[in-house]
Amino acid sequence: MKITAVHLYGIHLPLKEPFIVSYETYTSIPSVIVKIETDNGLSGYGEAVADEHVTGETWASTYQVLKNTLIPAVIGENPFHLEKIHDKMNQVIHHAPTAKAAVDIACYDLIGKALKQPVYQLLGGKYHEQFPVAHVVSILEPEEMAADALRAVQQGYKVLKLKVGTDKRKDIERIRAVREKVGNEIVIRVDVNQGWTTSADSLFVLNKIEDCEIDWIEQPVLADDLDALVEVKQKSRLPVMADEALHSKKEMREIIAKRAADKVNIKLMKCGGIYPAMKLVHQAEMAGITCQVGSMVESSIASAAGFHLSFSKKNITSVELTGPLKFTKDVGNLTYDLPYIQLNDLPGLGVEVDEDVLFELTDMHDVIKGDC
Repeated sequence: MKITAVHLYGIHLPLKEPFIVSYETYTSIPSVIVKIETDNGLSGYGEAVADEHVTGETWASTYQVLKNTLIPAVIGENPFHLEKIHDKMNQVIHHAPTAKAAVDIACYDLIGKALKQPVYQLLGGKYHEQFPVAHVVSILEPEEMAADALRAVQQGYKVLKLKVGTDKRKDIERIRAVREKVGNEIVIRVDVNQGWTTSADSLFVLNKIEDCEIDWIEQPVLADDLDALVEVKQKSRLPVMADEALHSKKEMREIIAKRAADKVNIKLMKCGGIYPAMKLVHQAEMAGITCQVGSMVESSIASAAGFHLSFSKKNITSVELTGPLKFTKDVGNLTYDLPYIQLNDLPGLGVEVDEDVLFELTDMHDVIKGDC
């Protein structure tokens, strides 16, 4: 089996409501969909959702890197040869993990379809039967966040993830307001997205919310300040998760060496896809660090890829892949059984792509073909 052609679609996924984090407000999510075709008539889908604040890639740059650099490098290759494909991509461009993730995911979709097996079977088989889905609460005024959280609980959610990080004193109010509104039985996680910047500011907040029974604090300090993360971990009783601080095996080695986190958030867009993500999971497991798989608010395609990885690994103990729940239109049909997610046993990613919707959302489209 060889890759003969690749279709690229630059799209915007419409959100039901703005998604607000410490560094940006999104009204739609820009994404690049990759469709790889092979000489045996099979096709596989991948996705790249770039975040310039995290990996330095943009929607436009990711599209061009795929079109002009990565796709020409893998045309003619066998999608089963993932080690070789990743090596070829690494040889033609340094970093660019989001663009590489799209190729990686499409290859896994193809392999699963060729073998008539779901992707999780290629990764070690299904370990988990289901995961609870976390409802993500965007940054708003404290009373608005509390009201949003209560609505989610009334809908059946048992896990909440609060986005904070714009104002440390207001963040204390936000967290306390949500806890008071939903009670103590609901799991609350807090994601700062680097917004508290320093260990001093982070510890100021954490000392004020110690009684709020927070599951963990995610990336409170700047991504490149591991020493600050270490200090927060050492001086607070709350577990600490590294997110933006972790991209590749290099950062994982540093996190392990400094014992900088209790848990790490692995995202396919940060590390280059399923294949390198598995290596990060194994690194973390050997160091006694548990993992979560998160996302950049992705469609059914990349979300399904993250779920297949998550369901196959014992050391992945939580997931945050809720993109498809946030869109008014999605290119795929990944389904949730809220407040849980379960995977089907269809081949590949198990996602059917609606090409009518795909074309409707497309702003850019190119086809790259191999030599006949």
